[in-house]
Amino acid sequence: MNIDLSWIFIGLPFAFILGWISSKIDLKQLRIENRQAPKSYFKGLNFLLNDEQDKAIDAFVEAVQLDPDTAELHFALGNLFRRRGEFDKSVRVHEHLIARADLSQADHDRAQYALALDFLRAGLLDRAETALKKLNLSELSVQADIALLAIFERTRDWQQAKLVAQRLQQQGNGDFSVRQSHYLCEQALGLITKKQFLEAQQLLELAQTLAPQHLRPKVELAQLYQINHQYVPAFEILHLLLNSHVSAAPLIAMPYAQLAKQLGLCHQAQNNLEKIQEKNQCIDIAAALDWLSKENIGFDQNKKSDYYLEHLQHEPSLIAAGRWLLSHQDKMEKPILEPICNAITKASRPLLKYRCASCGFEGQNHYWNCPGCQSWDSYPTKRIEEL
Repeated sequence: MNIDLSWIFIGLPFAFILGWISSKIDLKQLRIENRQAPKSYFKGLNFLLNDEQDKAIDAFVEAVQLDPDTAELHFALGNLFRRRGEFDKSVRVHEHLIARADLSQADHDRAQYALALDFLRAGLLDRAETALKKLNLSELSVQADIALLAIFERTRDWQQAKLVAQRLQQQGNGDFSVRQSHYLCEQALGLITKKQFLEAQQLLELAQTLAPQHLRPKVELAQLYQINHQYVPAFEILHLLLNSHVSAAPLIAMPYAQLAKQLGLCHQAQNNLEKIQEKNQCIDIAAALDWLSKENIGFDQNKKSDYYLEHLQHEPSLIAAGRWLLSHQDKMEKPILEPICNAITKASRPLLKYRCASCGFEGQNHYWNCPGCQSWDSYPTKRIEEL
């Protein structure tokens, strides 16, 4: 069989020309796509900087569609959805990233952590916990443990919180002894409500050992002794606290005065509180001294001090003014005094609250753990009027 080679020589140039044309078309299309993807990306970034989140999301979605393999665009898009509260969309974005086989281990862990944050912000704490536990041996294990700690504190799972705090401390990620002390105190309070006083006492003593300078275990232990009518050890704890933690005086002044009355130590308590009040004026100490002076049977009436008036001479206080008026109502005409007292009491009521130094949450009671921001020890012992 004879092959006509002339057709081969004629066809080769045509094949070369067709290949060259197709490569040019592919290169042109690639250049167009490469121009479009960065353009959409930078357009989205510009919208984001101008706080135009709706337009930024549209631009990033367009960029992801043009280049589905770009992980960074997915992360940016997922974070934007989370910030807007569109958690279902942010979850889908991050789950898509996790499902990709070509993703590096670092990016996979990053997507796993982002997914956990999506669940956390959405309030799906059980799913967030599951997602965070998958990062146990990753480079993001510390961040995951801190997030887990917040979950366990929020759900009041103090035993699990203690284990995570211990792990963080053992790894050299900070001192969590005070926080672990808080967890033991919370567990003790739960036992006290069940009247398991001995077990509660053991936990509070352990909390003291764990964080010797921490105020709360001592205060809680004194309250436990007082509940059990063990007035002597309760009084001794508060007496030591008054000398070692002056900042605690507003918080423990009234229980200290009440215990002193039970033990017949009113004179001693009064002298101690007066010394503290001279150096550090406080409405709660003035209230404890006023109560003691009225309850102290056999005390020389001529030597009794007007503690609210003395406090007013050092500090302008609407609370002290109202209480002073109430204590002198028998010396004034009731029709005149009553409306004045009512007005001052109403005006001073918000000033009697405590305020979180971290988030500003206000409450009638002093909290060790802020109900607003979940911060520990963020409440000053003094009331709003004295801050």
